Amino acid sequence: MSDKPALYIVATPIGNLDDFSFRAVKILGEVDVLACEDTRRTKILLSKFEIRQPSRMISYREKNEVTAVQGIIKLLENGNTVALCTDAGYPGLSDPGYRLISAAVEKGIEVIVIPGASAVDVALASSGLPTDSFTFLGFPPRKDGQRLRFFETEKDSSHTLIFFESPMRVVETLLSALEALGDRKTAVCIELTKIFERIHRGYLSDLIEELRDIKIKGEVTIVIAGNNRKFLKDSDS
Repeated sequence: MSDKPALYIVATPIGNLDDFSFRAVKILGEVDVLACEDTRRTKILLSKFEIRQPSRMISYREKNEVTAVQGIIKLLENGNTVALCTDAGYPGLSDPGYRLISAAVEKGIEVIVIPGASAVDVALASSGLPTDSFTFLGFPPRKDGQRLRFFETEKDSSHTLIFFESPMRVVETLLSALEALGDRKTAVCIELTKIFERIHRGYLSDLIEELRDIKIKGEVTIVIAGNNRKFLKDSDS
């Protein structure tokens, strides 16, 4: 652990708790303050790995992020070591964290990332699509028109596209992607690293039909090929 005040960004398991690293366990057991998205969820993790609960645990979530940043920066400036974790994956990747990390960097406070599982990396590696260059898009807009424009801005990109989606909107999102991007190879990754993990691979049109009548539950990460005729259905190439 750093010998001076530092902000530790701790990745937590996205499903399988065995993915938690020895280094993450060590850091969480040594910091002065633990900022977490849901203290109840984090306490389960602490209990599972028999980690000493820090003397201070505070809530750091989307609704209180702006005000929480100010308090955490003060704690760091006063000499405390602070760890930040969210419910699953990396803080700052479609989870609260960016504002705090940015503020710490601006203040010259050391920021140390403790790596771990990420749905982005797991989905990309599992998809069977190119991994050398990709774009992570977070969550698409909920409204149809905005979602269509969201994909249209990426239609000429050669990068593999990765994004998260609610299980309730998977088919609607695939329909928008099909309209904007054409019938590309895609992977719909559900409940990654969990007991009921499954990955549906195929062209957008085929996956729409395959998933239309299935009630999807759990976390969903979608990977779509970039603009390359090689990955377009019925391509002459």
